[in-house]
Amino acid sequence: MTVEQRKTESGRAGSGPGAGLFSPVSAVRVSQVIVDQIRLLIQQGRLKADDRLPSERDLCEQFGVSRVTVREALRVLEASGLIEIRVGARGGAFVSTPSSARVGEGLAVLLKLSPLTATEVTEARMVFELGIVPIVVDRATPEDIAALKEICDRQQDALKDESYSMTLSAEFHVRVAACTHNAAIEMLVKSFHGPLLMSLEEAKIVAPVMGRRGSTEHREFVDAIERRDAGQAAAIMRAHVQRTADRVAPNTLEC
Repeated sequence: MTVEQRKTESGRAGSGPGAGLFSPVSAVRVSQVIVDQIRLLIQQGRLKADDRLPSERDLCEQFGVSRVTVREALRVLEASGLIEIRVGARGGAFVSTPSSARVGEGLAVLLKLSPLTATEVTEARMVFELGIVPIVVDRATPEDIAALKEICDRQQDALKDESYSMTLSAEFHVRVAACTHNAAIEMLVKSFHGPLLMSLEEAKIVAPVMGRRGSTEHREFVDAIERRDAGQAAAIMRAHVQRTADRVAPNTLEC
């Protein structure tokens, strides 16, 4: 099909769903060009959450490409979390509703693929976890405090039967972030879970019994939150994270 024919065909499709939104493409990797166009329309707000994309047939006509190419582009968009494919009589490709979980998953993948060191992760924790302490102290509900105490109880039980693992420590810190009742903070901390666990495991190599002191500090931190003592809570968290930083620092010889 010539460029002129494509323009003509595009004009014929002008009355269909999404008319005027898309431009015909002729690049070698046309599927990626389609992905980029649709992503841009979503970013600009011209395509909004729950908007239904034109049918495959209409997309083929508007972009001037084959159905195979359109399907490839839709698969990429779905894998990226930008659209969801629904089946049934009212099915089709719909723009996804943004969620902290979906964004967090993307951040988590990026962090896992990044060559982060335990030292870098711990430095980031020092800035971030200390920064949210005042919010946690101000907003933590009785249910939040009960949930943190329950994790502390499980940590103590695990220490007694020697089944303690750093996943319990990571779980505690993620739950602390939830006490802010701020979706952005929760999303960032959840996405940081993998690197956080990695840094804790590396610190444990230097200090195999680190869980004992750490779990005690967790309990003290919860008590400070319950008293609404932001200063004491911050001091406990600072000492807690700093000790991990010391253990994962380069050339560490002793805990």
